[in-house]
Amino acid sequence: MTHAEGTIHIVGVSGSLSVPSRTTALVAATAREFAKPLGASVEIIELGSLVHDLAGAHRGELGPAAVAALNAVENADVLVVGSPAYRAAYTGIFKHFFDFVGQYALVDTPIVLTATGGSERHALLVEHQMRPLFGFFQALTLPLGIYASESDFENYEITSPELTERIALSAQRTIGLLASPLGAAVRTRGASLPERSVYASGF
Repeated sequence: MTHAEGTIHIVGVSGSLSVPSRTTALVAATAREFAKPLGASVEIIELGSLVHDLAGAHRGELGPAAVAALNAVENADVLVVGSPAYRAAYTGIFKHFFDFVGQYALVDTPIVLTATGGSERHALLVEHQMRPLFGFFQALTLPLGIYASESDFENYEITSPELTERIALSAQRTIGLLASPLGAAVRTRGASLPERSVYASGF
C-alpha cells in the first residue's frame, strides 16, 4: 500500500536497546539505499525508546508510541528490520514487539533482514533466527540479508566499503521487483485472509 501522496513508505525497525546504536545505523543506511531509486519516504523506529510503552500482555494495554509504531510497521510498503545478536538470537524487545503485530498484517510485505554482532561468528543470525520469524508472518523476505560486525563501524557510523557494497547489492538485486507491477501487486496482500490478530497470550 502506498501513502496518500503516492510515495512508497519504507519503515526501518531497530531492535537495539542502545543509543547510539550500530544496528540503528545499519537499518537507517539500508532503508535509505532502498529508498533512493524508489523515491520513497523513510521512517526509523528505535525499539529501545519504546520499552515502557511496550509493557503489557495485550495490544490494548500498550502506550500510544508503541501502538503508533505497530501501525507504521503494519502499513509499510517495505520493512527493513535489524537486531544486534544477543545470546545467538535477536533481542527480547525485537521479538516482543513483533509478537504484537497482527498475524496476517505482513503477508507479502517485502522485508530486508539485517543484523549486527561483535564478530562474524554471529552472521547466521539472519538466516537461522530472523528469516523463520518472518516466514511465520508469510512476509516476502528478500534474498540477500545484511550482517555487520563491530569492525564495520567507527563512532557508530558505517566505515567499511565492503558493508556499503553489500547494502547496495541487496538493493540492486531486489529494487526491480519492488518497483515493478509485480511489486505493487503483492501489496494487495491479505484481501482474502482472516482478520488480523493481535498478541494476547493466555499461556
